[in-house]
Amino acid sequence: MADGDHGPRAQFHTMVDGTREDWSIINRAMKPFIQDLPDRVLAHLRLLDGDCGGFAVDRLQHCLQTATRAHQDGRDEEYVVCALLHDIGDTLGPRNHADVAAAILKPFVSEQNHWMVEKHAIFQGYYFFHYLGLDRNMRDQFHEHPWYAHTEEFCRLYDGPAFDPKFRNMPLEAFEPMVRRVLTNVKNSIYVPKDKQPATG
Repeated sequence: MADGDHGPRAQFHTMVDGTREDWSIINRAMKPFIQDLPDRVLAHLRLLDGDCGGFAVDRLQHCLQTATRAHQDGRDEEYVVCALLHDIGDTLGPRNHADVAAAILKPFVSEQNHWMVEKHAIFQGYYFFHYLGLDRNMRDQFHEHPWYAHTEEFCRLYDGPAFDPKFRNMPLEAFEPMVRRVLTNVKNSIYVPKDKQPATG
């Protein structure tokens, strides 16, 4: 456990009885747990290794290809991390994987990049939904949205082409420092006072 079994613990058994001292104990114990978030995210991403799901490459290679393409194209670090983690939800949310990835990234990325990750499954559907009896133009519902082009471009340039067994992607280790930097820079969280969050004008 992050705070060990021997550290101080809050005394309340129901939240209505909690005190400032209790929550100070909890807050201190949470710090190492929060600091370990990048390790847990990277470990979960590695669960995609070897799972091809019928594709020409496994899901981890797909994520690495997507991130490598974005990095080689000069995208900023936050965007590259979004590209790396965009399908991390496949294991726990095969029916809504984009929502899972977006939820993980939301506190740490811009609203634009969060929306891109959250909606990428719908936009990616343009390339295959019609083969499944679905509407390939489902993305059109967002045609007037200011981040439509941003998300369409992500799918067209990086996510869509990232199934090539011959593509030489960067190893996961190359992206780890980026993941650690992005996932320690809180931009939007109900648990962090607004004056402690960076301005995102």
